[in-house]
Amino acid sequence: MRTYRIAVVPGDGIGIDTVDQAVQTLETVCEVHGGLGFTFDRYPWGCRHYLETGEMMPKDGLTILADYDAILLGAVGFPTVPDHVSLWGLLLPIRKTFDQYINLRPVRLLAGVPGPLRDKGPEDIDIVCIRENTEGEYAGVGGRVHVHTDHEVAIQSTVFTRLGVERVLRYGFELARKRPRKELVSVTKSNAMQYNMVFWDEVFRELQGEYPEVTCRQYHVDALAARFITAPESLDVVVGSNLFGDILTDLGGALQGSLGIPPSANIDPTRRHPSMFEPVHGSAPDIAGQGIANPIAAIWAASMMLDHLGHEDAGSLLMEAVEAVTGAGEVRTPDLGGRSTTAEVGDAIRAALRAAGA
Repeated sequence: MRTYRIAVVPGDGIGIDTVDQAVQTLETVCEVHGGLGFTFDRYPWGCRHYLETGEMMPKDGLTILADYDAILLGAVGFPTVPDHVSLWGLLLPIRKTFDQYINLRPVRLLAGVPGPLRDKGPEDIDIVCIRENTEGEYAGVGGRVHVHTDHEVAIQSTVFTRLGVERVLRYGFELARKRPRKELVSVTKSNAMQYNMVFWDEVFRELQGEYPEVTCRQYHVDALAARFITAPESLDVVVGSNLFGDILTDLGGALQGSLGIPPSANIDPTRRHPSMFEPVHGSAPDIAGQGIANPIAAIWAASMMLDHLGHEDAGSLLMEAVEAVTGAGEVRTPDLGGRSTTAEVGDAIRAALRAAGA
């Protein structure tokens, strides 16, 4: 039996509640599966740690995480800590240091979940979004001069490298050709951004010759945002830059009925470093500690972690249990119109897992 070491960073707010449900559910997967095991080490890093120590994680935090097989993250954010501090103090250092250059986000409407689009069901909304995760608009290149004067200037530069663009686009092509539809959409804005996005488009065209079986299209990001709403069934695999992918996948999360549902994977495809799995939702401090947060996103992220670790059978088993619960429609947290608690949803999913393995 293979045992994996997982670093658990619950973070802040509802991240603590939802990641606990993910850990308990992974333990149940091990019981049912019988062929894998996990050891979990928890690290109390995040905004609370920042308020107590002045840093989001200790100076040797990345060295500590490097020894794990994967990282399970809850959520990060607190009202008295600026978002750029929390993002650049924890999330982005992990993504960049461990070269997690793929951010993978499934946009899929689960059985039984009422989506916001009229006449669109689970058969219509099944998109995989691939977001470049280490450079682009979030490269962190820029600065400010003449601060707090009438002549103040702020410059933020987008950085596209051939390595970065080609590898994320190639990941998109590889994924698209494995899916039944074999369709890939590239997100661009080259009509207005004549250097970096034209470069992105050129690399996209160059790679098309290597994947003749993949049907390719490209859309300007604004047109594609509209298409997410008007014709989501026309989309299969979507690949975009760091900023475009970030915005479109949050729009995709809305299509899934609640931000308590969509998961996210920050992946190093080379497997030289640990990859990180997290729910898309934020820390939601307004409902933290009330026991009503939806744990499905964190549990789905755990399923993606199982897939990445090579246990797709266990990942599928877990998602079947999730959809058994959502499809029944009896146990739902308030974001989906129900009255169930975080723990009750987790318990229902684990009960479905045990029933499937019986």
